[in-house]
Amino acid sequence: MLDIARIKAVSLDLDDTLWPIWPTIERAEKVLHDWLVDNAPMAAALFSSPGALRDIRDYMASNRPELKHDLSAVRRESIRLALYRAGENPLLADKAFEVFFAERQRVDLFEDARPALEYLAARFPLVSISNGNADLARVGIAEFFRAAISAREFGVGKPDPRIFHAAAGAVDVTPEDMLHVGDDATLDALGALNAGMQAVWVNRSDHLWPHEQQPQVTVSHLTELCELLG
Repeated sequence: MLDIARIKAVSLDLDDTLWPIWPTIERAEKVLHDWLVDNAPMAAALFSSPGALRDIRDYMASNRPELKHDLSAVRRESIRLALYRAGENPLLADKAFEVFFAERQRVDLFEDARPALEYLAARFPLVSISNGNADLARVGIAEFFRAAISAREFGVGKPDPRIFHAAAGAVDVTPEDMLHVGDDATLDALGALNAGMQAVWVNRSDHLWPHEQQPQVTVSHLTELCELLG
């Protein structure tokens, strides 16, 4: 059971907790592809091939392991590699990535997300914890958060306890006084539990809980969480 009296701050995951991520990524990849068609057509052809894309991803994973927590760098350097392999100017990678990144920030919040952020931010300091590369200011929700902790900047991603502890420290509470809210059963809920936090699993798609250790609460939407917190 959730110990509401203990909660002094709330941490939140972003992708698939506050907005659906894959429609956003698919739209951003289309915008990137259209830009490449106009500016680097041979690279655009490479990006149309699932096999070529898989080869580029595999190359990045094996040859640039230092980038594994930085999705922006992985994306940028993958574009650079595609440009190089296509015989086009690798210096176009920075501009191409910015085209992708700008569109990636144009998210469609779940209907319950903004009202829940308003409710939670009025009662607790909020901090985001993300393995992704969303920019709170560009998304348009920075006003609700005291801090943002990303795997890219911290160098370690969820479910490592250290990133949860860093989030607690960013809002001056102990992990035991933090409630973490997220959609991923392993990265978010179990990760938070193992870091000593209380956890709320946001299960929007009626998935089965896959672990022996249980979160304090499972909700199907953020409005339900706000109602629980009273």
